Amino acid sequence: MPEMTAVEQGFCRSAPWRWFARHVVVPWALQGEQLSGDVLEIGSGSGAMAAELLRRFPDVWLTATDYDESMVDVAREGLHEFGDRVEVKQADASRLPFPDESFDAVLSFIMLHHVIDWEKALAEAVRVLRPGGRLLGFDLLDSRPMHWLHRAERSSHRMMRWDQLRQTTQELPLLGVLNTGTGGFTARFDLRKR
Repeated sequence: MPEMTAVEQGFCRSAPWRWFARHVVVPWALQGEQLSGDVLEIGSGSGAMAAELLRRFPDVWLTATDYDESMVDVAREGLHEFGDRVEVKQADASRLPFPDESFDAVLSFIMLHHVIDWEKALAEAVRVLRPGGRLLGFDLLDSRPMHWLHRAERSSHRMMRWDQLRQTTQELPLLGVLNTGTGGFTARFDLRKR
């Protein structure tokens, strides 16, 4: 799994990204759903979404993870104010260091396309979910504009096609809503582990 490029790191640490995470990413991904209990965010980057989740949901104990150690350090510093409600760890989304059935929810916001083996990352997310637990989030779908953007910033990625994502989620023990948005450029998921 690749680390973030300098461009991605800079953007992920910026005030515009924090604003976008708070006012667009989290509300659109959750669609008014409430969270509580033990929650894992994979690919938390600078912790912008994690901070918003902890503000919105006082009954959440969050584990925020990222592959990039420098982003883990940034997130740890930025989430310090939430005390023991949050733990920040370095982790590879395709090999999560948690026991089976550890979390009530697993969240993924715009990061799976950076995991070359995103199918394995989804399977790992399901593995660490408790029965009835929810997999929530969204990601970018395969399109020319997204390829151009990631090539321009020299970012490693493997974009998902809609049919691949649907097939992968159907092969996992999941039920729920999987749909596209923003003109077919993104996929949103709200899935529950059987």
